[in-house]
Amino acid sequence: MKKLILTTAALALTAGMAMADTVRMGTEGAYPPYNFINDAGEIDGFERELGDEMCKRAGLTCEWVKNDWDSIIPNLVSGNYDTIIAGMSITAERDEVIDFTQNYQPPAASAYVAAAEGADVTGGVVAAQTATIQAGHVAESGATLVEFATPEETIAAVRNGEADAVLADRDYLTPLVEESNGELVFVGDPVPLGGGVGMGLRESDGELRGKFDAAITSMKEDGSLNALLIKWFGEDTRTY
Repeated sequence: MKKLILTTAALALTAGMAMADTVRMGTEGAYPPYNFINDAGEIDGFERELGDEMCKRAGLTCEWVKNDWDSIIPNLVSGNYDTIIAGMSITAERDEVIDFTQNYQPPAASAYVAAAEGADVTGGVVAAQTATIQAGHVAESGATLVEFATPEETIAAVRNGEADAVLADRDYLTPLVEESNGELVFVGDPVPLGGGVGMGLRESDGELRGKFDAAITSMKEDGSLNALLIKWFGEDTRTY
């Protein structure tokens, strides 16, 4: 669902690495409920639980690596970790640089949130996280885009009046709206973006991709993936 990454020359210059004995799982750690850092300082969330189960089913030893979003694809390609499991939407632009597994979350809507009803989401100032599919959409919508490095900063921009609204994954925004006591509200229409969320891998790591694809397929078939989606995103979330 989220995120359109910038392509750089460094990406094209870096070749894939052979699959290691320990698979390093790269994530952002800042996008609940997909991934976040819990009170114990550990990576947690839907993707932590999902990733651990996929590694178990694939017979892999996995460790988790936290990386800022704006460099998450370059650092995969350069070998700092072996996968991206970070709420990353499958898009044609990204697929030119890295490979994806099948999606482990169906395509879902992005949404606008503002401090009041009637915010102008087509001609006003709209915040989005840098290098996301939401930022790309805002840039083409006629609104004035303001980009921030983290999702928290996009929400802060709405709260402090720096932006009229924010566009992000609805699953990320829903708990923030519910907990805001009316200070934040959904506005405008939902925006369908991306081809679902998948795991990103280097193009050279076809064997590793195949192992994770098989794990995702088995979780879809036995219902355990749907159970995780409902656990982390609620009964109304889209399932398989």
